[in-house]
Amino acid sequence: MPRAAKFDEEQILAAAGRLIAAHGPSGATIAAIARAVGAPTGSIYHRFDSRDVLLASVWLRAAATFQDSFFEQLAGPTPREAGLAAALYMAQRVRENPREARLLLLHRREDFVDRGWPPAMRRRAEQLGRQVETELRAFSRRLCGSEHARTVRIVAYAVLEAPFAAVRRHIAVNESPPSYVDVLIQVTYEAVIGLLGI
Repeated sequence: MPRAAKFDEEQILAAAGRLIAAHGPSGATIAAIARAVGAPTGSIYHRFDSRDVLLASVWLRAAATFQDSFFEQLAGPTPREAGLAAALYMAQRVRENPREARLLLLHRREDFVDRGWPPAMRRRAEQLGRQVETELRAFSRRLCGSEHARTVRIVAYAVLEAPFAAVRRHIAVNESPPSYVDVLIQVTYEAVIGLLGI
């Protein structure tokens, strides 16, 4: 009967995520990850072909988890309220998952690889990018009855870009966004949506 793996993939990905949150992608070396897990470096390479694959896995998992939750908020039954819920969810998510927030909001996707993404992971990243575009267009249609490029850009600013700007400075100094951030997000959302005549 084969022995159970002592160091599983989940432990390795979690350790890499903690290192990235604390020190950025450059701090998540294979040696540092192995030390954090208490595993020999060979155990890391046994589960991941390279550091690029490991870090890409960390980023892709975090991005997919966040996007699924964000767009679940945006899919609420009443579009205007759903948009506000999604906008406010950004600050809520940062408070609940500060490591994830630092990983996703302080670094670019390109920061996670040295030599390029493997093809399967590149396709997955492209799918996530298309999800953002598709969901924002669909929400713009629900909210405004329009998928015109200008309208979608305004909607994206209200539900995603302005909330991101409101929380980023707090993430950068490793603090939880204070409650007034929610007020800023809501006021901005209502003002921007008002420009669309909703």
